Amino acid sequence: MARLAVGRVVGAYATSGAIRVNWLGDGPEALLAAPVVWLSLDEHDEFPRRHAVESADPGGTGEVRLSLAGLRSRADADAYSGRLVLLDEAALPPLDEDEYYWFEWVGFEVVDQQGERIGDVEELWATGAHDVMVVVSSEGARHLIPTARDFVTRVDREARRIEVAVIPGLLD
Repeated sequence: MARLAVGRVVGAYATSGAIRVNWLGDGPEALLAAPVVWLSLDEHDEFPRRHAVESADPGGTGEVRLSLAGLRSRADADAYSGRLVLLDEAALPPLDEDEYYWFEWVGFEVVDQQGERIGDVEELWATGAHDVMVVVSSEGARHLIPTARDFVTRVDREARRIEVAVIPGLLD
């Protein structure tokens, strides 16, 4: 089963072993509802550590506080600082038909409205106003394309293709 990074441990919270997690993506809902998380050195860690979630609460801006089974002291929590927090893909809440998780778009082909290839989605960035796709062309050019509905005109999950409206200057 695939596991996805949904946060990063930024430190301990209080003295009971709870951790502070910066959530990744659109919001903390998946972390707040998770019964189990995996703590990993990086995305290629073959042996992430599984922990049952005892409690999950909103924290400061962009953070969630997690109390995990097996972590009982500040030193226990500090030992995981910098680790990725992973969830099983199946544990993610279902989305509406026109909503997507970021990980779904990575690797999708991006084309303009005439079907001309622009490149493939390498990653997505949160920028505040709206998210941005980093699209890399076959020649290695990197294009930053907003994910706003004004730009993304069609998404075909089956074909793994995103159609975008290109305005002057977007691909320069």
